[in-house]
Amino acid sequence: MTSVDEPARPDRRLPDAARTRSDILDAATREFARAGYDGARVEEIAARTRTTKRMIYYYFGGKKQLFAAVLERAYGALHEVEDLLDLAHPDLDHLDPAAAVRRLAEVTFDHHERHPDLVRLVGIENIHGGEHLAAARRFGRIDSPGLDTLRRVLDAGREQGVFKADVDAVDLHAMISAFCFYRVAGRHTFGALFDRDLAAPARREHYREMLADMVLAYLTR
Repeated sequence: MTSVDEPARPDRRLPDAARTRSDILDAATREFARAGYDGARVEEIAARTRTTKRMIYYYFGGKKQLFAAVLERAYGALHEVEDLLDLAHPDLDHLDPAAAVRRLAEVTFDHHERHPDLVRLVGIENIHGGEHLAAARRFGRIDSPGLDTLRRVLDAGREQGVFKADVDAVDLHAMISAFCFYRVAGRHTFGALFDRDLAAPARREHYREMLADMVLAYLTR
């Protein structure tokens, strides 16, 4: 796992303005993840792209708005989890709820591992009290990823007698995300304390399976 996400290759099918905006967001993601909100410099972001500080302000309005746009895109990528699951099908008769939740835990685990910058950005946003994310939600630019789908899966599990009645989708989301987040964010401090690397390739499948087993044990107890 790299310390900073590799930039996506430019999509030459995009119009020039869209491609420029995407390039700016790629560079801004790396800079904010590296230096934090206060330490990030718009000049550095401009230097990493084929544009200028003035052009960045033209597209985004300022550093605060640029950071908000970075967060919006990072959280939007979380919808990849639902897209990979085929859980949005209107007919849940085909669905094994336990298998669906296991798959959700596994894909969330994979997503956090592949996107360490998202973990850093979330930590940075929490230092700032969630103000940028709260503003984006007020304007409807970010929604809660996958919760409606997860509620439907839990409802199906209760109807089938597989899950206990008092399961809450938000609590379950927190349970899964907490493990996935800490495995990336706490890797170095955990290693210093316990001499164990949470991201060691040899233990990857162990932790991935442990997460899914833990979640299902909670749901079916």
